Amino acid sequence: MSRPLHRGVSGIRNSGNNNDFWDSQVKDKAKEDMDRNRPSDPSYSSLRFPFRLFFPDNSPSKYGTTENGFTTDPFSIGSPRGWHKLTVLFLKFSLVVVVILALTGSFWWTLSISTLSRGHIFHGYRRLQEQLVSDLWDIGVLSLGPSRMKEIEFCPEESENHIPCFNVSENLALGYSDGNENDRLCGQSSRQSCLVLPPVNYKIPLRWPTGRDVIWVANVKITGQEVFTSGSLTKRMMMLEEEQISFRSASLMFDGVEDYSHQIAEMIGLRNESNFVQAGVRTILDIGCGYGSFGAHLFSKQLLTMCIANYELSGSQVQLTLERGLPAMIGSFSSKQLPYPSLSFDMLHCARCGIDWDKKDGIFLIEVDRVLKPGGYFVWTSPLTNVQSFVRNKDKQKRWNFVRDFAENLCWELMSQQDETVLWKKTSKKNCHNSRKPVSGPPICNKGQDIESPYYRPLQNCIGGTRSHRWLPIEERPTWPSRSNLNKNELALYGLNSEELNEDTANYKTAVRNIWSLLSPLIFSDHPKRPGDEDPSPPYNMLRNVLDMNARYGGLNAALLEAGKSAWVMNVVPTSGPNYLPLILDRGYVGVLHDWCEAFPTYPRTYDMVHAEGLLSLETSQHRRCTMLDLFTEIDRVLRPEGWVIIRDTAPLIGSARALTTRLKWDARVVEIESNSDERILICQKPFFKRQAS
Repeated sequence: MSRPLHRGVSGIRNSGNNNDFWDSQVKDKAKEDMDRNRPSDPSYSSLRFPFRLFFPDNSPSKYGTTENGFTTDPFSIGSPRGWHKLTVLFLKFSLVVVVILALTGSFWWTLSISTLSRGHIFHGYRRLQEQLVSDLWDIGVLSLGPSRMKEIEFCPEESENHIPCFNVSENLALGYSDGNENDRLCGQSSRQSCLVLPPVNYKIPLRWPTGRDVIWVANVKITGQEVFTSGSLTKRMMMLEEEQISFRSASLMFDGVEDYSHQIAEMIGLRNESNFVQAGVRTILDIGCGYGSFGAHLFSKQLLTMCIANYELSGSQVQLTLERGLPAMIGSFSSKQLPYPSLSFDMLHCARCGIDWDKKDGIFLIEVDRVLKPGGYFVWTSPLTNVQSFVRNKDKQKRWNFVRDFAENLCWELMSQQDETVLWKKTSKKNCHNSRKPVSGPPICNKGQDIESPYYRPLQNCIGGTRSHRWLPIEERPTWPSRSNLNKNELALYGLNSEELNEDTANYKTAVRNIWSLLSPLIFSDHPKRPGDEDPSPPYNMLRNVLDMNARYGGLNAALLEAGKSAWVMNVVPTSGPNYLPLILDRGYVGVLHDWCEAFPTYPRTYDMVHAEGLLSLETSQHRRCTMLDLFTEIDRVLRPEGWVIIRDTAPLIGSARALTTRLKWDARVVEIESNSDERILICQKPFFKRQAS
């Protein structure tokens, strides 16, 4: 396990005995007063105590006694000391009067303002009151200290691969069927309140790029039967030995992904897959991606492939793809729109992905058209497209004819068809849909239906994206990597200027340098050499899968790429803040819209680092349906053992977050940015807790 960082809440001081001394004086004086003459009014003592601040009791021992045994009068008229005391008393009394008059005036002024103004003030007062309660709660948590805070318990073994919001058995019980049982269903009961432990024989994944081709069997939920019976084009693989699974292309059982991608390039009219970038292709959505072999091969060609597949209890395509260090998330075409903006991807790929494109009147093809950029490509490989089989199976021919005709009504051009693979190109012309024959194909969405960034909205039976100001064919866009640096006119489409983007980029460049300088010695000293892993030559790749919980313009992604880090970033745009996800995707990155009061659509232990800048401020400024602890528990679920959490926010929120890390059993430290800054950075590492074999 990693070297523990400094624990404990910094900056918290416990008071000494001063308060005890003050309490003892008050109790002794109260007892003396009651013994002398107990008042009949029971509220006397409660009213009298606050005024002791202005009119303190005078102890006889302070002033002494006369020969007759009487106490000397400190307010004697003939004494200069008496005049002084009277003056002080008068000033105190005057202060009380002024305060009372000020409060009374404020009260009458409040009653005299208009009803509308009172409403605004009341609303503001409620906001302040709620914030005060939150702040007091945070102060209470901090004051308890680590020793008084109860640590969160570990989840039972059956939760090792559990994803809240995805419960097939529960969906079936609720009546979902026909593929809808795989739907995402989030509610209050779907939140997880325990910490997920890794499997018994879990091992830290191998560093990239070794980890792309070899993974540990114990890290994923898959059976030997599933390994050898997976027959899709990009699924098949081989077992090297009992503990590892290999995806190397040298394997005799490996399907020819390189030949397959070369074939697609030729169908477009390119020499090979290395020319995809020159054709305007950078981001690819791989539907039902198998185990990510298509995206793994294209990564070396500067192409970024996002894998989406249904939730699976075992042998998950998404889990194995992420374990290899490749972009993936759970996504379903069954009934809801994907959480991506319209016009997001340059290519969509489906190789025996299991989706019946001819079902539900072609509504799945309409969703493909929505997320595909103008001039983008749709590649479909399926036995259904094999023309030679039509002679023996008329039903296949009928289904293929429907897909072909429907694609034509979407204004797609059928560019090529070879064996079982078909390639279409989406139209680059907006007016193509208006030139169709009457009542042919789905209609164009009206303004209310054509939402640019839907969040799990029901599938729409109309063509979307045609109203977008981002309608620009991929061949007219700058090619990668120039595409990541948008010009002045392109930024204006998102309401930004060059100065804002340049400042964001510069800040993240500095942040990445600081993060690497902080983490490099810690990681390298903790793991100079793992069993079966050679020492990496600098610069070694410590992190591969990175989750940015509040990506803004994609600045962290851009800084990591410019620094030459072999990491990919899942850029998440919270639904509670400004939506710059279209900008992020147009820059050639991958990302998704998400509500952080819900579970992220991924399996446990899938990210090496989680980054969040300003997320706590953003979430606390909204009407919160969840707590900071809920958010941190979800971070712990998606974070790999020995993974890192980097949070930057205001000092009070970082203080509250730092206190919660002890409940999560994280090692944590707070780092000051600048002496005059009110922001802090919280750096945490998740320890590697092992489940005991039963």
